[in-house]
Amino acid sequence: MTPIADVAFVASVLSLYLDLPDTPLRYNSADQAFARRLQEQQISLPVIEAALLLASLRRLLRPHDLPPLPRIRSLAYFQPIIDELLPQQPLPDSYLQYLRLKLRAVSSNPSAAVQKTTVLCDR
Repeated sequence: MTPIADVAFVASVLSLYLDLPDTPLRYNSADQAFARRLQEQQISLPVIEAALLLASLRRLLRPHDLPPLPRIRSLAYFQPIIDELLPQQPLPDSYLQYLRLKLRAVSSNPSAAVQKTTVLCDR
């Protein structure tokens, strides 16, 4: 990638991260460094976005009788989900759209009865 593309990639990852529920209002230097490492490892933006959305959905769809989770404080929180999705590349075309719609629905109406799993079932 070119230096401009590298900067755009990092900015995109950080923007996706900050747009999620339960994440900070601002990123820190560790988040920026983690986003650069993801770029250096050539992990695609769709995989990163899917991991961020999937982790957020899993948090939001936890049973209500469990204690609340603390806010997410680091982009590195999503590393295990990124690792989980990497072997499933390429992701189905509609998967990201599905996750976006599901997160939007859950965020706007958290008490609605929704499917409790967002795991890829077609593989």
